[in-house]
Amino acid sequence: MRGMSIPRGILIVDDDPAITETLSVILEQHGYEVRAANSAETAIEIIAQWKPELAILDVMLPRMNGIELALVLKANHAACHLVLFSGHAETPALMEEAARNGNMFEILAKPVHPLFMLDFVSSLFATAPRRPHGADRRASQKYL
Repeated sequence: MRGMSIPRGILIVDDDPAITETLSVILEQHGYEVRAANSAETAIEIIAQWKPELAILDVMLPRMNGIELALVLKANHAACHLVLFSGHAETPALMEEAARNGNMFEILAKPVHPLFMLDFVSSLFATAPRRPHGADRRASQKYL
């Protein structure tokens, strides 16, 4: 369709279906293409078929945690911007371990109000031009 832009894709991964559903609805209502997963394994299946520009990952997931998932996504889909969010006390230790291994990620503290997340995503996309698939980027760590 000429003149219409392709919606920016966002993957949301959280084991709480209420969070994935709420964020999905809000972001879709604002023109984003959203896919949701309630586990890292499902997220990996989605990423194999669909390449989002942004992945919002809960740190504390069953079996494979969000940091491990972020590392898989970083290795296999470097153009995807990664943001983690968590409200668990164990998160700082996991983030420190990732940083010691050279992996730093942006992290938001839960609870994240859905409208805050919408503003965060909008500002992220406003400052980040679309990247072609396979474009490399350096991850940063930011505590909000």
